[in-house]
Amino acid sequence: MLAAAGPVLAQTWPAKPVRVIIPYPPGGGAEAAARFLANHFTQAFGQSFVIDNRPGGNTVIGAEAAAKAPADGYTLFITGGSTMSVQPFVFAGKLPYDPLGDFAPVTMVSRFPFFLVVPASLPAKSLAELVALVKARPGQLSYASNGSGSIAHLGMELLKLSTGMDLLHVPYKGFAPALPDLLSGRVTVMMADLAPIGAHLNAGSLRVLGATSRERSGFMPEVPTIAELGSPGYEIDVWFALYAPAKAPADIVARLNAEARKYLTSPEAKEAYGKVGHEPASSTGEAVRARIVAEQKTFAKAVKDANLRPE
Repeated sequence: MLAAAGPVLAQTWPAKPVRVIIPYPPGGGAEAAARFLANHFTQAFGQSFVIDNRPGGNTVIGAEAAAKAPADGYTLFITGGSTMSVQPFVFAGKLPYDPLGDFAPVTMVSRFPFFLVVPASLPAKSLAELVALVKARPGQLSYASNGSGSIAHLGMELLKLSTGMDLLHVPYKGFAPALPDLLSGRVTVMMADLAPIGAHLNAGSLRVLGATSRERSGFMPEVPTIAELGSPGYEIDVWFALYAPAKAPADIVARLNAEARKYLTSPEAKEAYGKVGHEPASSTGEAVRARIVAEQKTFAKAVKDANLRPE
């Protein structure tokens, strides 16, 4: 009887609104990436897919809520590699969720580079000038991140190692809350995606110094990569993926994957995600899992080298 219940549930699903948890505050790239997909699901399935922002705790609060939600298809989770690939080493076995055991990966959603940005008022107009400025004032200047143990935190710490900069870390609950302090110059530099910083770049209130991708980004091809600027091998590739709680009905996960992949490979998705500096990137759930496994092997050493700790 229990074995037969799964297909029946999948056939009637969704019979009520579906919650999509993201572990970030409103206004960033994560919310945009989630909202585009949620809006499509709302149209495709005829039920509301509602974004539920659960920021804080270095994404742990939202991840724990998603992991412990009923596995009935009415709670989904969209997050990035920091939650699944970095936090296990930052928290060293103290996480309240298991990235590989507590979630059923559905599909990749989007991928994008980070850009290194400073206030336009800062004298440094290049990465080399920023490094020189920081070295002239060791330990006196700071950088913002969207949380301890985030990809942006790891990326900045690796940049510090490769350039010899001595910068203080100031973690925020997201990029949007960090922007006022960055724009005012209270913090000196930040690594972020285009969604929260694009308008400020266009307005001239922020200046971009480099891109974290292996190759120059198609969104800003005039911006050199950090690897080009004297840190060979430097690369931070950022991504978001969609998950359901572990043991969610396989038929529901399959329906979500099929509908997501149909949308994410469409011209409409390319246009929508492109406006926030993302590339839509659909995949199988197995591909998401394989990426987490591969990144955990790489990031274990990176977190140790950068001496990341919960803050």
